[in-house]
Amino acid sequence: MGIEVLKTILRSPLALVAAAALSIASGCTTTAPTNTAAPAAPAATATPAAAASPSPTGTPTATTAAANLPVTLPVLDAMFADDSFAGELKSKLQLTDAQVESLRKVASEERAHLDEAGAQSGTTPEATKRASEKIQAVVGAEKAAAFNSFVSERWAGGAAALDAKPNSVPTDTRIVVNAPAYRMDVFQNGKLLKTYKVGIGYPEFPLPQGLRKADTIIFNPTWTPPDEPWVKGKFEPGKKVEAGSKDNPLGPIKIPIGLPSLIHGGKAPAKLGGFASHGCVGLTNGQVQDFSVVLASLGGGQLTPEDVAGYAKNKEETKQVKLGSPVPVELRYETIVVEDGKLHIYRDVYDKGTNTEENLRRVLEASGVKLEDLSEQERAQVTQALQQMARDAHGNPAGDASPTPTPARGKEKEKEKEKSDHITYTIKGQKEVVIDIAALRGKGYPAPANLDTGGAPQPKAPAKKKA
Repeated sequence: MGIEVLKTILRSPLALVAAAALSIASGCTTTAPTNTAAPAAPAATATPAAAASPSPTGTPTATTAAANLPVTLPVLDAMFADDSFAGELKSKLQLTDAQVESLRKVASEERAHLDEAGAQSGTTPEATKRASEKIQAVVGAEKAAAFNSFVSERWAGGAAALDAKPNSVPTDTRIVVNAPAYRMDVFQNGKLLKTYKVGIGYPEFPLPQGLRKADTIIFNPTWTPPDEPWVKGKFEPGKKVEAGSKDNPLGPIKIPIGLPSLIHGGKAPAKLGGFASHGCVGLTNGQVQDFSVVLASLGGGQLTPEDVAGYAKNKEETKQVKLGSPVPVELRYETIVVEDGKLHIYRDVYDKGTNTEENLRRVLEASGVKLEDLSEQERAQVTQALQQMARDAHGNPAGDASPTPTPARGKEKEKEKEKSDHITYTIKGQKEVVIDIAALRGKGYPAPANLDTGGAPQPKAPAKKKA
């Protein structure tokens, strides 16, 4: 999504926009979002972002989703598109006219630099740090924290908190997506009905965390390419791609779950179980058609497979189906999961630093087990697995500021690379380690139910060791 489009969206007070690379909103979103509000949290109580602290599992505890939305200068520039924003900075934070104008200037300059240079090769943490330094230089250290909290809360629009307990099993009806596991689960009244293997957002356009909702299913959606570097050369930014077009990346169905994210089709089976989108949950066309029927049933709607097939035949007509009641959608980031008696440790693909002993202890204790209860052999296996999986998508240690060097390339490929937006399309190395733990038998999150892999290739089972 381009800056101008983003500015338009931010004029809505409920705009729920998650951070992507340099906090630019994802290209999955169209210019006409239909769903921005999040449902109320079922158990946790929201607190200001300034007091928030995420748990080691990567799941927000007693906080709004604002804690996961870093403040960068392009975000700040988009905020200034709302005429009331400058006034609120003066009235609520007691900033002077000169301070507000200085902030507007540094934010505008950063956005202009982004437009000229295309996508950056830096990271969101680097952009956040740069913004923090410039903001503090303008408003001072005393007001900088309050300023960041105010902007983050405005950016999140009041999204609800997730359950603080690791690997929590829903007792109600909802959708649960765990990004590192590439897994989407459908729960009805606490029972796991179905599991889908999914594709997730690239590290530069990550799938956010938080409690969202789905209340509309859109068949044959159109797509308007954003004015972003990754679009140039492929599509004409701003020119609508019609529903049913082979160039429409949304496929036959999209389901808004709060800006900038969608659940949508259009993905090849090979994309499932890996990176596949700009901040969205990706499914194959067959999967999303099946899921739409399941979702409608959860929301009290009347949608049959025959209805879906009928919409698919009339590809040029966009049709919106409202659910009788919204269905909560949890977007989780859990890299350590107790599942049906086994310990699953996933790659920290978004480089959040979650594969630690401290996090492991919390996950085990949530199932009533202490690390010391494990056998010496089990502890050794777990320790090795944590080290293996504590790496980002490039294979670098989590939090490592020195990325793996890019091999030498020819001049043509170097020029091509300069024009690209540095998206990480694949994961280097193993994605998951599974360990049998005797003390965990019969405990944990449920194993997949009625798994729909979308035809994705499945990893080979490890060879059994001879006795």
